[in-house]
Amino acid sequence: MQLIDTHSHLYGPEFSEDRSVVLHRAQKAGVGRIYLPAIDSETHADLLALEAQYPDACRAMMGLHPCYVKENYRQELDLVRQYLDQRTGRPFAAIGEIGLDHYWDKTHAAEQVVAFTTQMEWALEKNLPIAIHTRNAMQETIDLVKPFAKKGLRGVFHCFSGSAESAQQIVQLGFLLGIGGVITYKNAGLPAALKDIDLAHLVLETDAPYLAPVPFRGKRNEPAYLRNIADALAQAKSTTVLEIAAQTSANALKLFAASA
Repeated sequence: MQLIDTHSHLYGPEFSEDRSVVLHRAQKAGVGRIYLPAIDSETHADLLALEAQYPDACRAMMGLHPCYVKENYRQELDLVRQYLDQRTGRPFAAIGEIGLDHYWDKTHAAEQVVAFTTQMEWALEKNLPIAIHTRNAMQETIDLVKPFAKKGLRGVFHCFSGSAESAQQIVQLGFLLGIGGVITYKNAGLPAALKDIDLAHLVLETDAPYLAPVPFRGKRNEPAYLRNIADALAQAKSTTVLEIAAQTSANALKLFAASA
């Protein structure tokens, strides 16, 4: 059984003391591949170094996270573009994580829209999927994606925790839903939101080191805990963890085929 973690910040400082051990635990748990979303220029070097050190297990994305869209966002976007243009060998897996985040404040809400749409344009140009981060901005994000989806853009709404209506809208766009630790939280209501969503539209993720699943909630998350997420999704969809692993892994490999 192979599981694929489609969203993990394993290159972050939270893993600086035991990263190789964490990777070994992931492999023992059946996690055969880990996709690494970018944040901003302060961590790009660490992201790419981890991919270079573990090229079989790790696949890098490139992009500017909406929470890091500040006054200097155009310079940050220029760096993202340079990385995209200068990449040799295996392409980046996706442009991400990108999107909108209105949770903390809306100071740079307009700039977030510009950064998001710019990076979606680049994804179409480069024929790459996108990994979307959206928080307190679900409908606005969906509405911004729609015209790009009509042009063939594909991707995943990472860490989906929205409503059944939002899930249906996303699936109708041809996008996938990234299912993480929230599926194990009793009051989150995610199983109900996914009730009518076929497994063909789902992928698994940890978002490590964040959002650890039960029984590790509140602790540092890691890719090995993907098995707990897979178990919870299997229960929610009344199927086996083997079926969850097979279908979600196939979905992930298809979405991120450019970096295969």
